[in-house]
Amino acid sequence: MNATRFSLGLFVLLAGAPLGVVTGCGGSDPKVEYPQTDAGGPVQTGSGAQVGVADPGPPGESSGLTGAAKDAYDRGWKAWLSGDLPGAKSAFKEALDKAPTSPAAHYSLGTVLDRLGDNSGAQQEFRAAFSAKADYEPGICAYALSLARTGHAGEANTFISDKQVKMGKSPRILTCAADVKSLANDSAGAQQAAQDALRIDPDYKDAMVAIARDHYKAHRTELAKYALQAILDGFGDSSPPRDKDNAEAHLIRGLILREQGNRQQAMADFQAAVNKRPDMVEALIQLGAMKLEAGNVGEALPLLEGAVRFGPNNPLAHLNLGDAYRLSGRPQDAKKEFDTALSQDSSLAVAHYDLGLLYLFTPNVPGATADSQVATAIKEFETYRSMRGAKAPPGQSDDVDELLSRAKAKQAEMKNAAAAGTGGGGAPAGSGSAPKAGPQPVPKK
Repeated sequence: MNATRFSLGLFVLLAGAPLGVVTGCGGSDPKVEYPQTDAGGPVQTGSGAQVGVADPGPPGESSGLTGAAKDAYDRGWKAWLSGDLPGAKSAFKEALDKAPTSPAAHYSLGTVLDRLGDNSGAQQEFRAAFSAKADYEPGICAYALSLARTGHAGEANTFISDKQVKMGKSPRILTCAADVKSLANDSAGAQQAAQDALRIDPDYKDAMVAIARDHYKAHRTELAKYALQAILDGFGDSSPPRDKDNAEAHLIRGLILREQGNRQQAMADFQAAVNKRPDMVEALIQLGAMKLEAGNVGEALPLLEGAVRFGPNNPLAHLNLGDAYRLSGRPQDAKKEFDTALSQDSSLAVAHYDLGLLYLFTPNVPGATADSQVATAIKEFETYRSMRGAKAPPGQSDDVDELLSRAKAKQAEMKNAAAAGTGGGGAPAGSGSAPKAGPQPVPKK
């Protein structure tokens, strides 16, 4: 086999093993380079950074856009690139008003709606994309994955299996089938489908990443790392890296390395993922959270603000941005983000811990007295401890018992001072030093 081609044997071996998730795009990079393909691949900026919406296809092709429709689409792309999802939504709708049968415009609008939390609207647009062009694989895969991620794994599997029959052997459809099966915890089926995709095209990188992603999800860490090494680093001159800048491969390896305590290399991988995919929400969250933990709030803040722009319905993005605002001395903004995180996921216990830190250590929370701050801090810490259970989850640590004792001692001191008529109660509620960042939730695989 040619050394520049991907080793199918490697991934067959992995698949047959026993079974055991912005800083913008550089600012000065405004040029839009549409790939010369009708496959609907990701748009790239001049520096090669990828984003999640699709190109409209070269002018003159059945799915291409021209004139006012292309102008509107380009505005949508630029809005997406800056994290302006409402602006992207509006522009893509305008493009569809002028070119209602454009599969790329339907697909890209669906992508935006998905990020905005409109699952049914996103699925409708994905269906419209492959209804306009029956073999439009990006729309087909996006629809199947949306079904699988929203609790309809059986329907997703039936749909993608039917497309496999009708469209023949397509590496992209097979890889999509692998992802659908992986989301349904059918790891053996996922590995087989990805292996089948590589039999058709040994260089199909999405299938390589699907194998690594499924191994990671199934906790087969060493197999995942081996697969990622083939993608990102290779095995010497005879087997060079297959896609050394692959954003998702860097993200998965970063998650593994972080879990294993290799923080420096994990941060390097998360940064590489963000550099290539400025819209990759989990990479932004992970990199921002690690910078928060290291006390580098200034660098963390724009990353986490980007995560919220690109993932407004991601509770972990809001949680970590709230922590960044807390550490930046912006209590109102911090509380808003914590409240948003809890409104999106009421089971997010760590948000109560962070609220406790906010009320205990911020000198003056707007709208709260010193007494009410301490009382609220106690309430939030107790809520966190109750939701967490008797012990912190594996991979997490916290000092909630110490913080509760400190808050209760402060509350008693303030009550004694009030009873004695001195009024001040010593230092304000926000005195003392707080932890740099709250405990971080373990990413779900």
